Amino acid sequence: MNSASARSPLVRPPVPVVDIDLARPGEFRLPGDRGQVRPQGQARALVRLHGRPLGMVSAANASGPDGLWRALAGTAQVELAGQLARHRAVDGTGPSDGDTDEACRDVRPDALHQAPVISVVVATRDRPEKLRRCLRSLLRSTYPEFEIIVVDNAPADGATEALVRGDFTGRVRYVHESVAGLARAHNLGLARARGSVVAFTDDDTLVDPGWLSALAETFARDTRIGCVTGLIVPAELETPAQSALERQGGFAKGYVPRTWSLFDPPADPLFPFTAGRFGSGANMAFRTDVLRALGGFDPATGAGTPGRGGDDLLAFFEILTAGHTLAYQPRAIVWHCHRRTQDALAAQAFGYGAGLGAYLTGALLSNPRRLPALLRRLPRGIRYAMTRSRDRGADPEADWSRRLALLEVRGMVYGPCGYLRGRLTGAGVGS
Repeated sequence: MNSASARSPLVRPPVPVVDIDLARPGEFRLPGDRGQVRPQGQARALVRLHGRPLGMVSAANASGPDGLWRALAGTAQVELAGQLARHRAVDGTGPSDGDTDEACRDVRPDALHQAPVISVVVATRDRPEKLRRCLRSLLRSTYPEFEIIVVDNAPADGATEALVRGDFTGRVRYVHESVAGLARAHNLGLARARGSVVAFTDDDTLVDPGWLSALAETFARDTRIGCVTGLIVPAELETPAQSALERQGGFAKGYVPRTWSLFDPPADPLFPFTAGRFGSGANMAFRTDVLRALGGFDPATGAGTPGRGGDDLLAFFEILTAGHTLAYQPRAIVWHCHRRTQDALAAQAFGYGAGLGAYLTGALLSNPRRLPALLRRLPRGIRYAMTRSRDRGADPEADWSRRLALLEVRGMVYGPCGYLRGRLTGAGVGS
């Protein structure tokens, strides 16, 4: 193997990504409910049963779309057997396995008697075509009361403003933030939000029509819930870099609803410092008054700042340490368009690590009394990271996996410096 191939993931052909429901035999839908499709040969599918996501599976079948659907369904019956059993237990259509308590039960749409107004904030920077697709998916939402706010963050030209004011006039609000930084853009969106719930997604996503309903229903379940995150799955797998990210684990956090709270902490020895396990900024929502009371997002974090990221992680951490509950709801689905090139994926891996370092630095600077708790957890965290690296080494593309892991570590080392640079250059000043 030459050095170039050692640094790169194996070349693989594009794989169509589809959405199927086992209750609708033979039907394939495009991500974001953009219509039906008839794929041939192979596909990777988000598998649902009566709308609830169970997992993702891949299959190949050369006999045509109907044969491919049967192959995917058969694979799902084997690989997702546990999820199917849990689904039947929750719905009362089968025996319980003892792991479906009230915390894991979904609130049905008819239980949402009074739908709160939701403000959806989409921060963007010089990607009007991606934004167009995202806004179109949002406007297909089945939720009754919502507004969309586009925050144009330090744009190079007027293309985004022209798009929103032209193609989406009267349906989408446009606001301009002249200083670069995702947290700063999100804070402006938060300030302009009219809803009692504010949800955030990125411009490179497609949201499921039921996304907002799933978020609202989860908030309605318990007034102690201050934040809800959701499932993020790939919208496309057309390049080796996109496939590599999925093999690394992608953005998905599982298919079982969960809650976290300081009053009922999990067995995880790193809790609550493991904010990355709770969700991602491309799919998160907060009670508006709770997020405002916490001061919004730290402007020294996030894409577009020296900190590179961590704005979402720090917000999750502050929600928990303020005494609120954080919930993960996999029925709140967002489809993400992963980075298409290896260079972009490498930069993303470094950014993830930097964001983690920036988040921890921000958490400690805002309250230095947290340092002893973090230091007590640090040895176990290092052991966890080493185990994760060894697991990646078993991957057939281990060289590429190790390279990404190393970039994350380098980013973590850089993160504190990036955060402090952001504070010193004014990114830490409120927007």
